[in-house]
Amino acid sequence: MKTIIAAYFQNRSGSRASVQAALHTLLTVPWPSQREFRACIQLLSVLQWVLSFLLMGIVFLFLLVYLVFTSFWPVSALYLTWIIFDWDAPEQGGRRSAWVRNWPVWNHFRDYFPIQLVKTHSLLPSHNYIIGAHPHGILCVGAFCNFITESTGFSEKFPGIRPFLATLAGNFRLPVFREYLMSGGLCPVTRRAIGYLLSQNGSGNAVAIVIGGAAESLSCQPGVTTLILKNRKGFVRMALQHGAHLVPAFSFGENNLFRQVVFEEGSWMRGIQKRFQKLVGFAPCVFYGRGLTSIHSRGFLPYPKPITTVIGEPVTVPRIKEPSHEMVDLYHAMYIRSLLKLFNDHKAKYGLSEVDELRIL
Repeated sequence: MKTIIAAYFQNRSGSRASVQAALHTLLTVPWPSQREFRACIQLLSVLQWVLSFLLMGIVFLFLLVYLVFTSFWPVSALYLTWIIFDWDAPEQGGRRSAWVRNWPVWNHFRDYFPIQLVKTHSLLPSHNYIIGAHPHGILCVGAFCNFITESTGFSEKFPGIRPFLATLAGNFRLPVFREYLMSGGLCPVTRRAIGYLLSQNGSGNAVAIVIGGAAESLSCQPGVTTLILKNRKGFVRMALQHGAHLVPAFSFGENNLFRQVVFEEGSWMRGIQKRFQKLVGFAPCVFYGRGLTSIHSRGFLPYPKPITTVIGEPVTVPRIKEPSHEMVDLYHAMYIRSLLKLFNDHKAKYGLSEVDELRIL
């Protein structure tokens, strides 16, 4: 009996010593510094953004379909009813939320790269504007941060101006995801949606359109400054029809966030990309970024490279209900000259050299 008691107390002493050793080891482990903690929060903010755009719509679509076959089927029925009555909302101004645009997570998102917005000229609240956002890049990070969040201070720099960003109309057919997009100020890139904002939503609206679109993303590479713009004239025609001034905007550093495998024109892979683009509206790019654990690993997160979005001088546009081809060409050329001036005036300040040129295809 004494032997058993002695063994018991010896065992307890050993356990206590093990716990004390573990606590000592835990306390001696260096805690993350404030800088490391901030970097972690910034990385997580970018991760949630990427996952939201890649998965949110699909996940909620499958979830609502699954609920149909459970006792929670009324949830799917109610949301479907809501969608039917609310179907046209994205093309009628949407539902912007100042609360969503000012979420603290967007400040961490901004600081990860970091991203800044540079104002060169004022935009008057008495006018409406079409902002041409260049370049497209892979995920339009600069355009999203500057026009859909208030983290870079758009409303402070341009008081009285309500920014919107046009994106693929198909995104607004995905449940819940459509509400998320509208809350920030995203709208479908359709004539009806843009026309509504420029003609039936009062003045002080600025609709940002990524002119190059999916075709431009296929040639996105670090250090490459090529835009698809020469034959993109629909935005100029809309500006003339509604009397909306044209504003060039260029995001220096946008193309440095990912590495992409670029297939040559005429190759079978390039052909598949273009056919896919015509079918669904976006191009399947073969790209990679950094991983979650290290900047040196490969993954789907953008590299932390600085982005500077410069808003250029507005091109004053008259209102002409039925503009001629010559009139569209005239203002298209004026817009390109304004964009080239913006690029050449600021390229050396934000990561490019004086000899770098902007190629327009």
